[in-house]
This record gives sequence, structure tokens and C-alpha cells, in this order.
Amino acid sequence: MNIFSLILFVFVAKSFCEKEEETLGTIIGIDLGTTFSRVGVIKDGRVQIIANEQGIETPSYVAFTGEQEEQLIGYAAKKQLTSNPKNTIFDVKRLIGRFYNDKIVQDDIRNWPFKVVDKLNKPTFEVKAGSDTKQFTPEDVSAMILTEMKHMAESYFGHEVKNAVITVPAYFNNEQRQSTRDAVNQAGLNVVRIISEPTAAATAYGLNKIEGARNILVLDLGGGSFDVSLLTVEKGVYEIVATNGDVHLGGRDLDQRVMEYFMKVFNEKTGKDLRQDSIAIQMLRQEVETAKIALSTQHEIKIEIKSLHDGEDFSETLTRTKFDKLNMDLYHTIIQSVENVLDDAFMNKTDVHDIVLVGGSSRIPKIQQLIKEFFNGKEPTRGINPDEAVAYGAAIQGGISGGVEIKRNGNRLVASTKTNIKEKEELTGDQEDQDKQPAENHHDL
Repeated sequence: MNIFSLILFVFVAKSFCEKEEETLGTIIGIDLGTTFSRVGVIKDGRVQIIANEQGIETPSYVAFTGEQEEQLIGYAAKKQLTSNPKNTIFDVKRLIGRFYNDKIVQDDIRNWPFKVVDKLNKPTFEVKAGSDTKQFTPEDVSAMILTEMKHMAESYFGHEVKNAVITVPAYFNNEQRQSTRDAVNQAGLNVVRIISEPTAAATAYGLNKIEGARNILVLDLGGGSFDVSLLTVEKGVYEIVATNGDVHLGGRDLDQRVMEYFMKVFNEKTGKDLRQDSIAIQMLRQEVETAKIALSTQHEIKIEIKSLHDGEDFSETLTRTKFDKLNMDLYHTIIQSVENVLDDAFMNKTDVHDIVLVGGSSRIPKIQQLIKEFFNGKEPTRGINPDEAVAYGAAIQGGISGGVEIKRNGNRLVASTKTNIKEKEELTGDQEDQDKQPAENHHDL
């Protein structure tokens, strides 16, 4: 190759790389959750969790209603649950990448008000859209939610967004990961990277920027599932050493225990069974979920529903003590999973440097108490809203993948680096003074 050809080759290669980097543009980070979904991005050296029109996170709900075949997403869809339960879809993440005859799928179908049918051994939602009956795969419905995330980001930036980092549970197999990727692509987004949720959560706290090797336990108790992972990090490289959990142990399952108790109380007082009244069940479910959230900050709450079923009103007080008693065996399952993951990693509890709690149900005081007691009084790492930690970490990885380079400015730092798409995930991103981190939508890094 002569000198002219070499110069031309280098020029073309450089131009191609620059063009490729330019075309990536803004890379958003998406946490596609079972009950809520969130989208984040790095902008001006800060992580921004983008709010929806209501200024809050977006429920992972899709509803079909009216003769106009109207499709609703988020809170508008969730509101349909009490009046239009058969055409309001939720818990989609529990089905993605699974087969219809899976025991897990069959167990879930019994608790849902909407219809799930078998289509070539793939679970498929069947709803009434206007005057028509339509079928949608879990990928289809996930894509609808992801499209909403994409539109939120585009409204925030004022321009088109094409690329995303997406998070998945550590236990997701190849089929589930591929189905998630397909849903992202169907939503008009290119998948830059798929990273595990515990890795994203640990990245949110900048634990990969602390000197020396560290062992990090990430406990994620979301709305639809629970998993605990043991990660090691050294020189910015994460490795998931062990993972454990239960796909049927989430906030919704804690709610179900309270639901069963209240349905029994209602039957004893009125002699009426509301189990076959899908609208009444969804009304009760919403109130129980609200009560659970309230009990994280208060010791009791009154639940009142006018004309819940067959003209009968419902009025009961739920205490934090009663809630814990109804769910204590599930709490012990969580602790047992922590023990299992430590055993699988051949570690003792004293080997764990950091504990990260993720997911809304990780706020439950009794769960926090049990975790603290198990680790001999060790406090979990705090500073970031546990609901937003995964999206926060995904946003950091999105910035890094896009070549974001932000220099230190006070307590803010995000450093760009090359990343490895294998199970060992090399990520950068730092936060100092994490205890002072605001649990709000706008975060310093």
C-alpha cells in the first residue's frame, strides 16, 4: 500500500467513525419495569429522570377503550382498571420471552382480569379494541410502553431520539433478553446495550469508582418480582457472581396477601363473595396498593370504598403490624434468598462492602429492618430514589456509550470509557457526597 492509499484509508476510516458517533446522538436509558417504567438521560453533566405529563413515573399499563379504538398508556390506562379491567393490560414483563404452558404463566393468568390465550405456545393478550377483538404479544404491548418512553424523551429534548440502553433483570435468559430487544426495536429504537438491573443500580451510586475491589449486594424488590445479586467490582469492571430471587415475589404479591385477607373479612361481615366481581377486585387492589405505600411512613391507614360489591360498603383499618404479619413468610423468603446468593458466591455477610436497595417495596420498614439485622447493623447505601436507581444507572451507561465526557465540577463527574458487552460490564460514572444526593428527578453525579 503506497503512502497516498494509506492516508486515504485513514481519512475514510476516521470520517466513518466520526459519522457513526454523530449518528448515535442522544442515548437514553430505559428501565422497563413490571409496574412502572422510567427513562433517563445525562444532560449538562447531570442525570435527568424524565417525567411524564403528570410529572411522575409512567405505570406499565396499556388499555383499549371506546368505539374509536382508543389506546391509553400509563396513568390514563391504569385508571381504566376499575371500569374496564378486561381490556387493561399490566404485568407484561412477567410474560415476555416465556411460553404459554410455563407454570409461572399459568399461575399468573389465574390472577389477571384480562384474557391471555395460547398462540403457538406463546402467551398472547386478547382484548376488545372498539368493536373488534384483537391480539397482542407481550413484545407488542412492551413496545407500546417503550414508544411512550421514546416520545417523552423526544418532548424533553425537542428532537428525535433513536438509541437506548435498556435494562433487564439479572435472571433473564437469552429468550427474554431477545424478546426485550425486539420490543425496543419495534418501538423505533436501536439497542445500544442491554445491561442487568443490579449493574445499573450499582452504577447509579458510583460504586465502581471507589478505590480497590468491592463486593456489592443489590436487592431489587419491585412491583412484579424480587431478585438479589452479588456483584464484584474492581478497576471499574462489574461481574455478577451470583443471583437469586423469585419472579412471583414483588409488591403486587405483598398486596395480594392483604387482598385475600380483606376479601375474607368482607365475606364474613356481609356473607357475599366479591371474588367473581373483577371491577370490585381492582377497586380493592388499588386501595391496598395505596395503603401499602402509606404504611412506609405511617403506622396505620383506613381503607374505605363506597359500594364495593352488591351495594355493600367497605371500611377497614390496616396497620403496619398487620401488613407485616400477613407477609412475614415472604419477608423470610427474601432473607433466605440473600443467604442463598452469598452461599453461591462463597462469601460471608462480612465480605459485603455495600448494600443497595432498589424498587419501591424496598422502602417497607420491616424489610429494611430485617436486612440491617441480617448484616449485623450495616446500613444500606442511600441517596438515590430506589424507584429511579435502575433508570439512573442506565442513563449513565447511555451517556458513556455515546461518548459523553464531562469533567469534574464540584461533586459531579461522569467519565467516558469503552464498554464491554459481555457479562463483565465495564462502566464509569461517579458521585461524591452520596448521602447528600437529592431523591428528586434532577440529580447531580
